[in-house]
Amino acid sequence: MENLILKIKEDLIKQLNLEDLTVDDISDDALLFGEEIGLDSIDALELIVLLEKNYGVKINNPELGKKVFHSVRTIAEFVQENKK
Repeated sequence: MENLILKIKEDLIKQLNLEDLTVDDISDDALLFGEEIGLDSIDALELIVLLEKNYGVKINNPELGKKVFHSVRTIAEFVQENKK
């Protein structure tokens, strides 16, 4: 799981152009949307594409997206449970 969390952090930084952050700056449980990391709705769309392209998992439901995109850890748990 730790390797997956690290990979997701790297993908987030690259995909969302978060050049001012490093993997060490992003806590596994930091809130992705809001004050901690500060992602927005456009970032959410890019995350959906990233998960589908890189990990083969889909998020079709906005309520599911809210739960999954809570933190890097919740994304990793979702990927691990749903990866094809």
